[in-house]
Amino acid sequence: MDSLSSEWYHIKNPEQIDSPALVVFPERVKENIRILTSMIDDVQRLRPHVKTNKSREACLLMMEAGIRKFKCATIAEAEMLASCNAKDVLLAYQPVGPKLKRFVDLIKTFPKTVFSCLIDHAGTARQMSDVFEKNNVKVPVYIDLNVGMNRTGIPPGPGAIELYNDYINSVGIQPVGLHVYDGHIHHADIEQRKIECDEAFSSVLEIREALLEKMLPDPIIIAGGTPTFPIHCKRKNIECSPGTFIYWDKGYLDLCQEQAFLPAAILIIRVISLPDTNRICLDLGHKSVASENALTSRVHFLNAPKLKVVAHSEEHLLVESPSGHSLQPGDILYGLPFHICPTIALYERGTTIENGIITGEWKNIARDKKISV
Repeated sequence: MDSLSSEWYHIKNPEQIDSPALVVFPERVKENIRILTSMIDDVQRLRPHVKTNKSREACLLMMEAGIRKFKCATIAEAEMLASCNAKDVLLAYQPVGPKLKRFVDLIKTFPKTVFSCLIDHAGTARQMSDVFEKNNVKVPVYIDLNVGMNRTGIPPGPGAIELYNDYINSVGIQPVGLHVYDGHIHHADIEQRKIECDEAFSSVLEIREALLEKMLPDPIIIAGGTPTFPIHCKRKNIECSPGTFIYWDKGYLDLCQEQAFLPAAILIIRVISLPDTNRICLDLGHKSVASENALTSRVHFLNAPKLKVVAHSEEHLLVESPSGHSLQPGDILYGLPFHICPTIALYERGTTIENGIITGEWKNIARDKKISV
């Protein structure tokens, strides 16, 4: 498939879709899952992050492909996975405050799913252990290592080893491995990306060796996201957790050209006004597409690639044509987001398209902060 051919995104009955709208192409989702599983020697080493898709349908397709382990960022995402009968779910978060109680409730509500979470702080680990013990549950935990992202985690070194070792005999939590997110590594050159990734990962291997020297079980290592997936997938016995692969986006299409994933979710956008000769107003505001990037890196128009974004507000996107254009109010543009993950969270559902025809919808149920727990 040509990921940006002029035909794949065309919808035969777009007049049935109000805009702005998210549309999903299930066949392309299946192809992306096939590509993912083909890139690794053992499907059991995959632990996809579901923060991108947030839908039961996408998760069930991964499970049909033999994927049994998942990673998520919220209690709602964890509940969505459990409702799909996922066997192994890692909450890639250190639950504190009310989230800790919700996590306990989740564990009790879905006993057939093995839930785990992260720790990176001794005081928090102690609190978690006490709460879990009082609720008669024992939760597997992973030490969250900071290898340069500088967002969460404990630096690899004696402190991380001590944190792991201190809770080996805990009643409430059970250290089982190491979690490493290297999202700061996103060089466009895959060879340079590999150099940076290997350098960061070397400190993780040192922690592993130190734990083995203490006669502890070999820790499970969960590493990487999308940019470093082609590197980590070639290591032995490492679990990999890419997420964006499921839908792909313009950002990674440009950055990770060594990966063959296909754009599988786009936006339907309409022209709503022509304020002057070369300016066109669209119904794609901040509420409808991820807006953390620069104006030029928010959406790519598949059927009008020369349009330039010049202003963005809550409900409107103003674009400019470099020369004369023939667009009229009501005309449809097909937009590929630069960042699909937060864009999905802006839509309660995605309309599914197969063979150019609307076939149904996938609800993004985990966009909510709470489902039932």
